[in-house]
Amino acid sequence: MTNSVVLAAQVRSPDRSALVSPPVAVAPADLVLDSIRGDGYPLRDWLTSNSLCLVALDPYTHESAWILETAGRILDHYSPADIRVGWLATSDEDGCRQFLGPWAERFLTFPDPGREAVTALGIERLPALVHIRSDGYLTVVDGWDPAAWRAVAEQLSTILAWTRPIIPQPGDPTPYAGTNVKGD
Repeated sequence: MTNSVVLAAQVRSPDRSALVSPPVAVAPADLVLDSIRGDGYPLRDWLTSNSLCLVALDPYTHESAWILETAGRILDHYSPADIRVGWLATSDEDGCRQFLGPWAERFLTFPDPGREAVTALGIERLPALVHIRSDGYLTVVDGWDPAAWRAVAEQLSTILAWTRPIIPQPGDPTPYAGTNVKGD
């Protein structure tokens, strides 16, 4: 898939080796992320001790439903590592819980019903994989592009001195662009 967008990083096309360059964009530190557990803090506070890896989803689309198990597996892989993992869902708290089911309690879950956070992070298509380093630099992969997600995971694994998840794994969806954050 060659149409995935990567903000703040360059990913080579999937037919070549997928390498992610160092991030260059900075996430807005004053962006407030509210957790479904009631914890609302500016992004800079979520990043004080660890970087953040989020999967951004739109619970009202098939495209986000198709990637749920795959994304959950990837987040689960990194949950014991020195990184915060979680969901950023474009719905209210109830919508997050209904769509994510047990995944909502397993990882940090940030509702974003007005799409302020996805917009502030430069996400254009959902689902998206987002890595925000502790210094605020970020990498965003829009849509489900297994080669690009794998490149980000390889970068994370190197940074964290962690094992690499298998992406894609048998049974994962085929690549797709996802849905436009601003509506098609």
